[in-house]
Amino acid sequence: MKFGEVPLVEAEGAILAHAVRVKDVTLKKGDIITPARRLMLAEAGVTSIVAARLEEDDVGENEAAQELAKRLAGANVRVAAAFTGRVNLFAEAAGLAVVDAAAIDRINAIDESVTVATLPNYRPVEDGDMIATVKIIPFATHGATLEASVAALSGAAAVSVAPFRPLRIAVVSTLLPGLKMSVVAKTLRALEARLAPTGARIVAHETAPHEIGALADALARLAPGADALIIFGASAITDRRDVIPAAVEAFGGQIERFGMPVDPGNLLLLAARGDMPILGAPGCARSPKENGFDWVLQRLIAGVPTSQSDIRAMGVGGLLMEIALRPQPREPRD
Repeated sequence: MKFGEVPLVEAEGAILAHAVRVKDVTLKKGDIITPARRLMLAEAGVTSIVAARLEEDDVGENEAAQELAKRLAGANVRVAAAFTGRVNLFAEAAGLAVVDAAAIDRINAIDESVTVATLPNYRPVEDGDMIATVKIIPFATHGATLEASVAALSGAAAVSVAPFRPLRIAVVSTLLPGLKMSVVAKTLRALEARLAPTGARIVAHETAPHEIGALADALARLAPGADALIIFGASAITDRRDVIPAAVEAFGGQIERFGMPVDPGNLLLLAARGDMPILGAPGCARSPKENGFDWVLQRLIAGVPTSQSDIRAMGVGGLLMEIALRPQPREPRD
Protein backbone atom coordinates (compact mmCIF):
# COMPACT_ATOMS: atom_id res chain seq x y z
CA MET A 1 0.00 0.00 0.00
CA LYS A 2 1.26 3.46 -0.90
CA PHE A 3 0.60 6.22 1.63
CA GLY A 4 1.39 9.89 1.68
CA GLU A 5 0.63 13.26 0.16
CA VAL A 6 -0.91 13.03 -3.31
CA PRO A 7 -1.41 15.91 -5.77
CA LEU A 8 -5.13 16.39 -6.26
CA VAL A 9 -4.80 15.94 -10.01
CA GLU A 10 -3.53 12.38 -9.35
CA ALA A 11 -5.86 11.56 -6.44
CA GLU A 12 -8.79 9.99 -8.25
CA GLY A 13 -9.43 6.50 -6.80
CA ALA A 14 -7.27 7.15 -3.73
CA ILE A 15 -8.50 6.57 -0.16
CA LEU A 16 -8.70 9.72 1.93
CA ALA A 17 -6.52 9.36 5.05
CA HIS A 18 -7.95 12.29 7.02
CA ALA A 19 -11.29 14.07 7.02
CA VAL A 20 -11.55 17.20 4.89
CA ARG A 21 -14.33 19.77 5.25
CA VAL A 22 -15.28 21.69 2.11
CA LYS A 23 -18.07 24.25 2.38
CA ASP A 24 -20.88 22.33 4.10
CA VAL A 25 -19.62 18.90 3.10
CA THR A 26 -17.22 16.71 5.09
CA LEU A 27 -15.29 14.03 3.29
CA LYS A 28 -14.52 11.35 5.88
CA LYS A 29 -11.44 9.27 6.48
CA GLY A 30 -11.72 6.25 4.19
CA ASP A 31 -13.78 7.98 1.50
CA ILE A 32 -12.75 7.22 -2.08
CA ILE A 33 -11.84 10.25 -4.16
CA THR A 34 -14.31 10.15 -7.04
CA PRO A 35 -14.24 12.54 -10.00
CA ALA A 36 -17.02 14.61 -8.37
CA ARG A 37 -15.18 14.79 -5.05
CA ARG A 38 -11.93 15.74 -6.77
CA LEU A 39 -13.70 18.55 -8.60
CA MET A 40 -15.29 19.78 -5.37
CA LEU A 41 -11.90 19.84 -3.64
CA ALA A 42 -10.30 21.63 -6.57
CA GLU A 43 -13.00 24.30 -6.58
CA ALA A 44 -12.32 24.84 -2.87
CA GLY A 45 -8.65 25.47 -3.58
CA VAL A 46 -7.31 22.14 -2.32
CA THR A 47 -4.21 21.11 -4.26
CA SER A 48 -3.17 17.92 -2.45
CA ILE A 49 -4.46 15.39 0.06
CA VAL A 50 -2.99 12.70 2.29
CA ALA A 51 -4.23 9.41 0.91
CA ALA A 52 -3.60 5.69 0.50
CA ARG A 53 -3.51 3.66 -2.69
CA LEU A 54 -3.85 -0.12 -2.73
CA GLU A 55 -1.27 -2.14 -4.63
CA GLU A 56 -1.72 -5.42 -6.45
CA ASP A 57 -1.12 -7.71 -3.45
CA ASP A 58 -3.20 -5.66 -1.01
CA VAL A 59 -6.52 -6.69 0.51
CA GLY A 60 -8.77 -3.82 1.56
CA GLU A 61 -9.40 -3.31 5.27
CA ASN A 62 -13.05 -4.34 5.22
CA GLU A 63 -12.53 -7.40 3.05
CA ALA A 64 -9.57 -8.57 5.15
CA ALA A 65 -11.37 -8.01 8.47
CA GLN A 66 -14.49 -9.82 7.24
CA GLU A 67 -12.52 -12.83 6.01
CA LEU A 68 -10.55 -13.23 9.22
CA ALA A 69 -13.62 -12.74 11.42
CA LYS A 70 -15.52 -15.45 9.53
CA ARG A 71 -12.65 -17.86 10.12
CA LEU A 72 -12.41 -16.95 13.81
CA ALA A 73 -16.10 -17.45 14.56
CA GLY A 74 -17.24 -20.77 15.96
CA ALA A 75 -20.45 -22.10 17.44
CA ASN A 76 -23.07 -19.59 18.62
CA VAL A 77 -21.19 -16.57 17.26
CA ARG A 78 -22.56 -13.99 14.82
CA VAL A 79 -20.21 -12.01 12.57
CA ALA A 80 -21.33 -8.44 11.88
CA ALA A 81 -20.69 -6.47 8.71
CA ALA A 82 -17.33 -4.75 8.29
CA PHE A 83 -16.94 -1.00 8.75
CA THR A 84 -13.75 1.11 8.77
CA GLY A 85 -11.66 -2.06 8.82
CA ARG A 86 -13.44 -3.49 11.85
CA VAL A 87 -15.68 -6.54 12.28
CA ASN A 88 -17.35 -7.30 15.61
CA LEU A 89 -18.37 -10.78 16.75
CA PHE A 90 -21.43 -11.28 18.95
CA ALA A 91 -22.76 -14.10 21.13
CA GLU A 92 -25.89 -15.81 19.81
CA ALA A 93 -26.64 -17.55 23.11
CA ALA A 94 -26.20 -16.99 26.84
CA GLY A 95 -23.19 -18.95 28.01
CA LEU A 96 -19.43 -18.76 28.35
CA ALA A 97 -17.14 -17.16 25.79
CA VAL A 98 -14.59 -19.82 24.85
CA VAL A 99 -11.39 -18.37 23.40
CA ASP A 100 -8.34 -20.15 21.99
CA ALA A 101 -5.84 -17.74 23.52
CA ALA A 102 -2.85 -19.35 21.81
CA ALA A 103 -4.45 -18.89 18.38
CA ILE A 104 -5.27 -15.25 19.11
CA ASP A 105 -1.67 -14.69 20.23
CA ARG A 106 -0.38 -16.27 17.02
CA ILE A 107 -2.51 -13.99 14.88
CA ASN A 108 -1.52 -10.85 16.78
CA ALA A 109 2.16 -11.79 16.41
CA ILE A 110 2.08 -11.99 12.59
CA ASP A 111 1.92 -8.32 11.64
CA GLU A 112 0.94 -5.08 13.34
CA SER A 113 -1.63 -4.40 10.63
CA VAL A 114 -3.89 -7.23 11.87
CA THR A 115 -5.34 -7.23 15.40
CA VAL A 116 -7.85 -9.38 17.26
CA ALA A 117 -9.23 -8.54 20.71
CA THR A 118 -11.54 -10.80 22.72
CA LEU A 119 -13.20 -11.10 26.09
CA PRO A 120 -11.30 -13.13 28.69
CA ASN A 121 -11.70 -16.87 28.29
CA TYR A 122 -14.82 -18.27 29.98
CA ARG A 123 -16.37 -14.84 30.58
CA PRO A 124 -20.17 -15.20 31.03
CA VAL A 125 -22.08 -13.53 28.19
CA GLU A 126 -25.68 -12.91 27.25
CA ASP A 127 -27.22 -13.31 23.82
CA GLY A 128 -26.14 -10.25 21.80
CA ASP A 129 -23.00 -9.40 23.81
CA MET A 130 -19.91 -8.49 21.80
CA ILE A 131 -17.22 -11.07 22.46
CA ALA A 132 -14.46 -10.18 19.98
CA THR A 133 -13.40 -7.60 17.41
CA VAL A 134 -11.10 -7.80 14.40
CA LYS A 135 -9.44 -4.55 13.31
CA ILE A 136 -7.18 -3.98 10.31
CA ILE A 137 -5.11 -0.98 11.38
CA PRO A 138 -4.20 0.60 8.01
CA PHE A 139 -6.47 0.81 4.98
CA ALA A 140 -5.27 -2.57 3.72
CA THR A 141 -3.00 -5.48 4.55
CA HIS A 142 -0.90 -7.67 2.31
CA GLY A 143 -2.61 -10.76 0.96
CA ALA A 144 0.21 -12.88 2.37
CA THR A 145 -0.39 -11.39 5.83
CA LEU A 146 -4.08 -12.25 5.67
CA GLU A 147 -3.26 -15.79 4.54
CA ALA A 148 -0.82 -16.21 7.42
CA SER A 149 -3.41 -14.91 9.90
CA VAL A 150 -5.98 -17.43 8.68
CA ALA A 151 -3.38 -20.21 8.72
CA ALA A 152 -2.59 -19.39 12.38
CA LEU A 153 -6.02 -20.76 13.26
CA SER A 154 -4.94 -24.23 12.10
CA GLY A 155 -8.35 -24.79 10.58
CA ALA A 156 -10.26 -24.37 13.85
CA ALA A 157 -12.45 -21.53 15.09
CA ALA A 158 -10.89 -19.56 17.95
CA VAL A 159 -13.95 -17.81 19.41
CA SER A 160 -17.17 -19.60 20.33
CA VAL A 161 -19.87 -19.64 23.00
CA ALA A 162 -20.61 -22.68 25.15
CA PRO A 163 -24.33 -22.20 25.88
CA PHE A 164 -25.71 -22.60 29.35
CA ARG A 165 -27.91 -25.66 29.81
CA PRO A 166 -31.16 -25.77 31.84
CA LEU A 167 -29.77 -28.19 34.40
CA ARG A 168 -31.75 -29.47 37.37
CA ILE A 169 -29.80 -28.68 40.53
CA ALA A 170 -30.44 -30.47 43.84
CA VAL A 171 -29.04 -28.94 47.02
CA VAL A 172 -28.19 -30.31 50.45
CA SER A 173 -27.53 -27.93 53.34
CA THR A 174 -25.88 -29.53 56.37
CA LEU A 175 -26.77 -28.28 59.85
CA LEU A 176 -24.93 -27.80 63.12
CA PRO A 177 -26.15 -26.19 66.34
CA GLY A 178 -25.89 -22.43 65.98
CA LEU A 179 -26.52 -22.31 62.21
CA LYS A 180 -29.70 -20.27 61.70
CA MET A 181 -32.22 -21.40 59.13
CA SER A 182 -32.30 -17.80 57.91
CA VAL A 183 -28.70 -18.31 56.75
CA VAL A 184 -29.74 -21.43 54.83
CA ALA A 185 -32.60 -19.53 53.20
CA LYS A 186 -30.30 -16.64 52.27
CA THR A 187 -27.83 -19.10 50.75
CA LEU A 188 -30.54 -20.62 48.55
CA ARG A 189 -31.60 -17.16 47.39
CA ALA A 190 -27.99 -16.37 46.44
CA LEU A 191 -27.78 -19.63 44.47
CA GLU A 192 -31.07 -18.93 42.70
CA ALA A 193 -29.71 -15.52 41.65
CA ARG A 194 -26.56 -17.17 40.30
CA LEU A 195 -28.58 -19.67 38.32
CA ALA A 196 -31.10 -17.18 36.91
CA PRO A 197 -29.01 -16.01 33.91
CA THR A 198 -28.19 -19.60 32.97
CA GLY A 199 -31.62 -21.21 32.83
CA ALA A 200 -30.57 -23.84 35.39
CA ARG A 201 -32.80 -24.14 38.45
CA ILE A 202 -33.04 -25.65 41.92
CA VAL A 203 -35.42 -28.60 41.77
CA ALA A 204 -34.97 -29.96 45.30
CA HIS A 205 -33.44 -28.99 48.63
CA GLU A 206 -32.89 -30.98 51.81
CA THR A 207 -31.25 -30.26 55.11
CA ALA A 208 -29.25 -32.93 56.92
CA PRO A 209 -27.09 -33.12 60.04
CA HIS A 210 -23.42 -32.39 59.38
CA GLU A 211 -22.58 -36.08 59.54
CA ILE A 212 -21.21 -38.49 56.95
CA GLY A 213 -24.08 -40.98 56.96
CA ALA A 214 -26.89 -38.42 57.03
CA LEU A 215 -25.38 -36.41 54.19
CA ALA A 216 -24.72 -39.51 52.07
CA ASP A 217 -28.35 -40.58 52.53
CA ALA A 218 -29.62 -37.13 51.47
CA LEU A 219 -27.46 -37.21 48.33
CA ALA A 220 -28.84 -40.63 47.45
CA ARG A 221 -32.43 -39.40 47.81
CA LEU A 222 -31.89 -36.30 45.66
CA ALA A 223 -29.71 -37.72 42.88
CA PRO A 224 -32.41 -39.46 40.78
CA GLY A 225 -34.19 -36.20 39.95
CA ALA A 226 -31.13 -34.03 39.39
CA ASP A 227 -28.41 -33.30 36.84
CA ALA A 228 -25.99 -31.95 39.45
CA LEU A 229 -25.66 -31.84 43.24
CA ILE A 230 -24.44 -28.96 45.40
CA ILE A 231 -23.60 -29.22 49.09
CA PHE A 232 -23.51 -26.22 51.42
CA GLY A 233 -21.75 -27.31 54.59
CA ALA A 234 -22.49 -25.90 58.02
CA SER A 235 -18.73 -26.08 58.53
CA ALA A 236 -16.04 -25.49 55.92
CA ILE A 237 -14.21 -28.46 54.41
CA THR A 238 -10.69 -28.58 55.81
CA ASP A 239 -9.38 -31.90 54.44
CA ARG A 240 -10.18 -34.56 51.86
CA ARG A 241 -11.15 -36.82 54.81
CA ASP A 242 -13.59 -34.28 56.26
CA VAL A 243 -17.36 -34.88 56.54
CA ILE A 244 -18.45 -33.66 53.11
CA PRO A 245 -15.78 -35.46 51.03
CA ALA A 246 -16.29 -38.60 53.10
CA ALA A 247 -20.05 -38.46 52.55
CA VAL A 248 -19.57 -37.99 48.79
CA GLU A 249 -17.40 -41.12 48.70
CA ALA A 250 -19.89 -43.04 50.84
CA PHE A 251 -22.56 -42.06 48.30
CA GLY A 252 -20.39 -43.56 45.56
CA GLY A 253 -18.81 -40.38 44.31
CA GLN A 254 -15.18 -39.71 43.47
CA ILE A 255 -13.25 -36.66 44.65
CA GLU A 256 -11.67 -34.92 41.67
CA ARG A 257 -10.23 -31.82 43.34
CA PHE A 258 -10.23 -30.22 46.77
CA GLY A 259 -9.12 -26.62 46.89
CA MET A 260 -8.54 -24.05 44.18
CA PRO A 261 -6.15 -21.11 43.69
CA VAL A 262 -8.99 -18.57 43.75
CA ASP A 263 -9.66 -16.37 46.76
CA PRO A 264 -12.42 -16.19 47.90
CA GLY A 265 -13.21 -19.77 46.94
CA ASN A 266 -10.16 -21.73 48.11
CA LEU A 267 -12.14 -24.45 49.88
CA LEU A 268 -14.23 -25.70 46.95
CA LEU A 269 -14.70 -29.43 46.45
CA LEU A 270 -15.16 -30.84 42.93
CA ALA A 271 -16.44 -34.41 42.70
CA ALA A 272 -18.63 -36.62 40.53
CA ARG A 273 -20.63 -39.79 40.64
CA GLY A 274 -20.50 -41.16 37.12
CA ASP A 275 -21.65 -38.31 34.86
CA MET A 276 -23.25 -36.37 37.70
CA PRO A 277 -21.13 -33.44 38.98
CA ILE A 278 -21.05 -32.74 42.70
CA LEU A 279 -19.85 -29.44 44.18
CA GLY A 280 -18.99 -28.89 47.80
CA ALA A 281 -19.46 -25.13 48.03
CA PRO A 282 -16.95 -22.97 49.91
CA GLY A 283 -18.34 -20.72 52.62
CA CYS A 284 -18.01 -17.64 50.40
CA ALA A 285 -20.68 -19.10 48.10
CA ARG A 286 -23.26 -17.93 50.65
CA SER A 287 -22.47 -14.41 49.45
CA PRO A 288 -23.77 -13.06 46.12
CA LYS A 289 -20.33 -11.58 45.36
CA GLU A 290 -18.21 -13.28 42.71
CA ASN A 291 -15.94 -16.02 44.01
CA GLY A 292 -14.31 -19.23 42.80
CA PHE A 293 -17.58 -21.15 43.17
CA ASP A 294 -19.06 -19.01 40.36
CA TRP A 295 -16.27 -19.93 37.96
CA VAL A 296 -16.70 -23.66 38.44
CA LEU A 297 -20.51 -23.55 38.56
CA GLN A 298 -20.69 -21.60 35.29
CA ARG A 299 -18.42 -24.06 33.53
CA LEU A 300 -20.46 -26.97 34.87
CA ILE A 301 -23.72 -25.47 33.56
CA ALA A 302 -22.16 -24.67 30.17
CA GLY A 303 -20.81 -28.20 29.82
CA VAL A 304 -17.20 -26.98 29.74
CA PRO A 305 -14.83 -29.65 31.13
CA THR A 306 -13.09 -28.65 34.36
CA SER A 307 -9.98 -30.71 35.02
CA GLN A 308 -7.24 -30.50 37.62
CA SER A 309 -5.13 -28.47 35.20
CA ASP A 310 -8.06 -26.13 34.48
CA ILE A 311 -8.45 -25.32 38.16
CA ARG A 312 -4.70 -24.93 38.66
CA ALA A 313 -4.66 -22.37 35.84
CA MET A 314 -7.21 -20.17 37.62
CA GLY A 315 -4.59 -18.71 39.96
CA VAL A 316 -3.59 -15.82 37.71
CA GLY A 317 -6.55 -13.49 38.04
CA GLY A 318 -7.90 -15.55 40.92
CA LEU A 319 -7.50 -12.86 43.58
CA LEU A 320 -11.05 -11.49 43.75
CA MET A 321 -12.87 -8.96 45.87
CA GLU A 322 -13.00 -9.38 49.62
CA ILE A 323 -16.31 -10.66 51.06
CA ALA A 324 -17.59 -9.11 54.29
CA LEU A 325 -18.92 -12.34 55.81
CA ARG A 326 -15.55 -14.14 55.69
CA PRO A 327 -14.70 -15.35 59.20
CA GLN A 328 -11.01 -14.56 58.58
CA PRO A 329 -10.75 -11.60 56.20
CA ARG A 330 -7.42 -10.82 54.52
CA GLU A 331 -6.93 -7.65 56.54
CA PRO A 332 -7.94 -7.13 60.17
CA ARG A 333 -10.93 -4.86 60.63
CA ASP A 334 -10.88 -1.96 63.04
